[in-house]
Amino acid sequence: MKASLPTWLHVHPEIREALDGRRPVVALESAVITHGLPRPINLELARRMEAEVRRAGGMPATTGVLGGVIRLGMTSDELEAMALDPGAVKVSRRDLAPTRIEGLSGGTTVSAAIFIAAAAGVRLLATGGIGGVHRGTAGDVSADLPELARTAMGVVCSGAKAILDLPRTLEWLETAAIPVVGYQTRDYPAFYTQGSGLPVSASVETPAEAARLLRSHWELGPASSVLICVPCPESDALAKDEVEHALSQAEREAEAQRVRGPALSPFLLSRLAELTSGRALKANLALLRNNARVAGEIAVALS
Repeated sequence: MKASLPTWLHVHPEIREALDGRRPVVALESAVITHGLPRPINLELARRMEAEVRRAGGMPATTGVLGGVIRLGMTSDELEAMALDPGAVKVSRRDLAPTRIEGLSGGTTVSAAIFIAAAAGVRLLATGGIGGVHRGTAGDVSADLPELARTAMGVVCSGAKAILDLPRTLEWLETAAIPVVGYQTRDYPAFYTQGSGLPVSASVETPAEAARLLRSHWELGPASSVLICVPCPESDALAKDEVEHALSQAEREAEAQRVRGPALSPFLLSRLAELTSGRALKANLALLRNNARVAGEIAVALS
């Protein structure tokens, strides 16, 4: 039975075939490619993530916008064009329509990626870290959170980005009835570091257990997503104190330079990589690859 797809969405033929055959598909966000990593490392990482999903038995479907066309799945040339485009914009759910009208190209955040994936019937997405509640008193809340609250998706991540207020982000997720599931852990991952000292709401040990939990959540009827939180691989993880020290300095620099809004996260992540002599970047790459592999394994178990 062929999947019913919206007219505004361009689905790569290989992905369409997988969807029609009910084979396991994993969506991948692409803002991390266009705005989260330096070039050309970003292109290498994008290809490695797709390869990890394939190796696990799943079909990777990178989301993005090219020339105003919203895409689920890209050719190798299209992926390269997006990754190396210096004019690529950061596209959240809010920005999809304007980006289409203006004919722009850009990387999709988690909020846009899960909206695109859900429109095609894909139920799993892999990313590094979700957005959340920012630190301080500004009241900045990522668009990822309300999208997670209204879209049924299994999101494999390493928690929220380290630059965020993790306790307040977890409170927001609890209020929105979004399960926060530790994968082989009961300690909420803190992106670069394996644990935050904060508890998850449930835990699973295997892809099969994760698949059963996802099915149970969706059978009960809620439209919310489920976070499957995978710690950064131990060999590449950073110490919590090191991350906090570097982040404090990066935040002071951002305040002095008046970095605000969508530019803040890329600035902080870039400075963290520099202040840790590249170790934060190494950890980021490792957890992204690992999350893609785990998502592929869960997708196979779901299918």
